[in-house]
Amino acid sequence: MQMLRSNLPAAGTLGCLLFTISLSGQSFLAGGKAPRMFGTDMAVLEAGEPRQDLPCKVEDTKALLGFDLRFHSGFEVTVPMRELAGDGNLLTIVFRVRPEGQPEGERYFIQRVNVPPIEEDSKGDAFLSGGFDVGEGKYTVEWLMRDRAERVCSNSWKLEASLPPKDKQIELLEQPLSVSPSHPEQFQEEAPVARAGAETPLNVKVLINFAPQRTRSATLQPVDTSALVSILRTISRDPRIGKFSLVVFNMNDQKVLHRQDNADRIDFPKIGEALKELKLGTVDLKNLAVKNSETEFLSELLQKEAGASSEPPDALIFAGPKVLLEQNVPQEALRSVGPVDYPVFYLNYNLYPQQIPWRDSIGHAVKHFRGIEYTISRPRDLWFAVSEMVQKIGLARQARRAGVSTPR
Repeated sequence: MQMLRSNLPAAGTLGCLLFTISLSGQSFLAGGKAPRMFGTDMAVLEAGEPRQDLPCKVEDTKALLGFDLRFHSGFEVTVPMRELAGDGNLLTIVFRVRPEGQPEGERYFIQRVNVPPIEEDSKGDAFLSGGFDVGEGKYTVEWLMRDRAERVCSNSWKLEASLPPKDKQIELLEQPLSVSPSHPEQFQEEAPVARAGAETPLNVKVLINFAPQRTRSATLQPVDTSALVSILRTISRDPRIGKFSLVVFNMNDQKVLHRQDNADRIDFPKIGEALKELKLGTVDLKNLAVKNSETEFLSELLQKEAGASSEPPDALIFAGPKVLLEQNVPQEALRSVGPVDYPVFYLNYNLYPQQIPWRDSIGHAVKHFRGIEYTISRPRDLWFAVSEMVQKIGLARQARRAGVSTPR
C-alpha cells in the first residue's frame, strides 16, 4: 500500500506554540480485507478500547455536508511536545471505518508522519487532523496512533451522517453506507456526465468571480475556493446542460483569469492553473490612476459578455461572493448592452447573509436584466438553486422557440 507523508516543521520553529499537520489524504485499501499491519495493530482495533501508552487526545469530528455534496468527517489529535522529544520519531496512524450492518464495506486507512528532532524541554502541543468522506448511514470508527517505541494511543467512536427530512431529495455524491478518502485536489478533472439525449442540451454562459468572502483579504481561503468550485461542479453535473462558456475573473485584480467558449465540459485543471496567477493584496498602479476602476472593469465585462452575440446562450449565470463597489454600474452602461433575450441568474455565495443583507453591484446589474438572485449560504441552497435555475432555463428556451414570453 502506498504511504503518504506529512512532515512536522523543523524543531527550531516549534517553541511552545501549537502546530498543525493535515492528514486529509490518507491512503486506504479498497475492499473488505485488512492491509498488512504491525503485529498488534489489528488487536488494538478489534478491542476498540481507549489506550494512552502514548499520551494523546483524539476527538472525532461530526459528519458535515459540504458544498461538494459529500459528508466529511474525521478526527483531531493533540500530542504533548514532550512525548515527541528526541532525535526523531515516526508516528503511524491506522484506523478503519465500518458501516453499520454492512461489514463488507469497511475501509482501512493508514498514514505515516515523520517527526524531526525535538528538544527535551519543548513545550506546547502538536496538532494533527485527518478526514474521510461517507455516505448517509451509521458507522463505527476504530483508531490508533503508534510511535517508534510501540507506544499506542487508541480510541473508537460512533458516527452518523444523515440529511434532514426536508433535504432528502438532494442527490449526494456518495452512496449510502460508503466510505472513501477525502479529495484534497479541488481542481481535479470532473467525471463524464451522461447528457440529456432526447433534445438539444442547454447552452449556458457562466461568469464567476473567484474572490474571498472578505473583499480586501490577501488570500483566497480554501473554504471559499471549495464553495466556488462546487458551484461550477453542480452546474456542470446537470445532464440538461451540454454546452458551457465560462469566464473566470477576479474583481480585486480586475482581470479575466480564464475563458472557455462553447465547450462540452468545464476544464477544472485549467481553472486551478489560472488561479495561481492571482496576486491578492496588491494594487496595480494603472488602476489607482482610474477613478472607480472596479466599476469600469465590471461595466466592460458586462457589455462584452452580455451584449449581442451571433450565438446567444440559453442563460447567463453570474456566481461569486458579494461585490460591494463605491459606485454601481451606471444605468447607461447597462442599457447599452441592449435587450437580453435569455434569463439571467446570480448565485451569490454569501456565508453570512445576515451581516450583508443588501444587494451588491452584480445584483443591481442582474436586477436591471430582470434576473433572479439566489443566496448560497449552505450546501442545500446550492443544490435547490441550481435545480430550480436549470428548470427555468429549459422553460424559457421552450417559450422562446414557441414565440411567447414568460415571466422571469
